[in-house]
Amino acid sequence: MPKGAQYIETGILHTNRHGYSLELDGGGTWQLDVLGSPDFYLGKRVTVEGVRSGFNLIDVQDIRLASDPPRKRPRSIWERIVGR
Repeated sequence: MPKGAQYIETGILHTNRHGYSLELDGGGTWQLDVLGSPDFYLGKRVTVEGVRSGFNLIDVQDIRLASDPPRKRPRSIWERIVGR
């Protein structure tokens, strides 16, 4: 699994001695590098979107309840110029 790859994972958000972690439904755990405090989501089933930056580390770009639809992201300046 290459670094820099985009991931969308769903599981239960927990805290541990390293910060926040996501316990996946099928087993396994990701450590999360999160800006701000996602304490509202602790113990809840969430979907995390982000970029892999280490062996088991995801730099989180978005976190939401698993039952919520994905947020529509604003188009980048490049997408606006190219017209995609």
